[in-house]
This record gives sequence, structure tokens and C-alpha cells, in this order.
Amino acid sequence: MTMLFNYSALSSRPLHLHHTMKGLTGKTALITGASSGIGQAIAIRLAEEGCNIAINYRSNAEEAEDTEAIAMQQACGQVEQCGMQSLLIKGDVSKEQDILNMMNTVVDKFGSLDILVNNAGIQIEKPSHEVPTDDFDRVIGTNLRGAYLCAREAIKCWVEHQHPGVIINISSVHEIIPRPSYISYSISKGGMGNLTRTLALEYAKQGIRVNAIAPGATITPINQAWTDDPEQKAIVESHIPMGRAGNSEEMAAAVAFLVSDEATYITGQTLYIDGGLTLYADFQEPWSA
Repeated sequence: MTMLFNYSALSSRPLHLHHTMKGLTGKTALITGASSGIGQAIAIRLAEEGCNIAINYRSNAEEAEDTEAIAMQQACGQVEQCGMQSLLIKGDVSKEQDILNMMNTVVDKFGSLDILVNNAGIQIEKPSHEVPTDDFDRVIGTNLRGAYLCAREAIKCWVEHQHPGVIINISSVHEIIPRPSYISYSISKGGMGNLTRTLALEYAKQGIRVNAIAPGATITPINQAWTDDPEQKAIVESHIPMGRAGNSEEMAAAVAFLVSDEATYITGQTLYIDGGLTLYADFQEPWSA
């Protein structure tokens, strides 16, 4: 069984952690695309904070089961009965019926949904003038349309039951930085910025908060093309003012804060977690007037 999570980062943490964020114990969180990378780290961190977690995955059941097992272990230590519950849900967020089934399954099991994390995402590299329409539609369908449909269904439930809720969209620095040869990915993340702001504005009075995080270069399975190649990794990190890539746990920590009661006055924001990448790194040394 291939385990893609960073065990070394986990082994440095004590089991059965004290909760550090206010207001998360007993909440229910659904994380899409949570079987590896940032989504996996978010599921584990929210479990540590005492949340019930619904782990959505599209195809790799083994990775999803590993995520669930680590999350339960981190949350409970060696104690089987710790109060929190977990749920694995297979579903493709580019398919509306899968989303409807997923939402119904979560509410049926936990009674409600408090937190939605729109993390599922894909990317396809190709010169923009050569992108097949099907590939374009697949990326937009997963990254942007899927995030909207998940948000729509969660908000529908919250409004109907007058229940406050929190949505976190996992965006990217490419929400504002153009990314040549990744046109559909760039469009999806640019759109996610306005999805975040529009929903935040529209539903603020109903007690629904919507924010996004925008990771920069992060060591995750989706980035193995450069994270596993020392030369490529050095090139990537040369563009980051802090001189290193981020990790999934750093992204998950920001999500834990934004969904907690520590952040109840924050909505409609995209938090860039990028080591300074969006600060125009090439201007770190003055070269023009």
C-alpha cells in the first residue's frame, strides 16, 4: 500500500492533542479530495481539533482509508472511544448527482454539516492554443463548478435550517498569478476568488462565512514532478522569498483557524500562504528605478 502522507511530520506530534482552536469540538466537516496532500492534512488537523470528518475521495480507496486511520489515531491516541466519528465517501465532484449523494450521506450520518472544505482539484498542462475542449471542461468542472455545486448544496441546507456554516475554498497563488500552459487551472482559481467573495457577501447575514486559502509551492503528491527532483525543486524555491516550499500541515493550520471561532469576523478573504511568492519575488533585490 502506497502512503503519500508525510509520516515524519506526524511522528513529531504527540497523540491525543489538546484542541487549540475554539469552537470546533463536535463540529462536522466535509473535505473534498481528502485522500492525499493538502486535503488529507486538513482532514487530520480538523480531527485533531475534535471535528467529525467526512473524507471525500474520487478513486483511491486505500489512500482514503489511510487518511481516516491516521486522523482517528491523531485525534484519539490509543483510545477507541473518543467521541468523534469519521466517514469515507466516494464521489466525483464534477458530477452533480455524486455531490447530492455525498451531502445527503453526511447529513444522514452526522445530523448536520458545519464546515465544507472545497479541496478537490486537478490540473492539465498544455499550451493554451492546444487544449482540447474536453480537458478544459474537466478541469473547470472539478475545480470551479464542483466547488460551486458543493457550496450551493451546503448553503441550501444551512439557509433552510437557519444553521450557520463555514466554507473554505482551496485556491492557489494562481488566483492572481497567471500560469502559462495551465490555462484551465488558472481560470478555475481566478474564478474561485470571486466565488469566495460573492458567496461571502450574499450570505453574511445568515451567519455563513466563506473564505479561501491560496497555497504557493507546496510539497504534495500533485507536485511530485518538481518535489522529487532536486534541480527542479531548487529552481522553484529560488523564486520564493523564504527560500523553501511549504508543506500540507502549514496549509491545514490556516484552515483550522479560519473555520474556528477564532475567526468569526473574517469572511470573503483569500489568505495567501506562499512564503512571500506573491510579493513579486524577483524584486527582492532592486534592479529598476
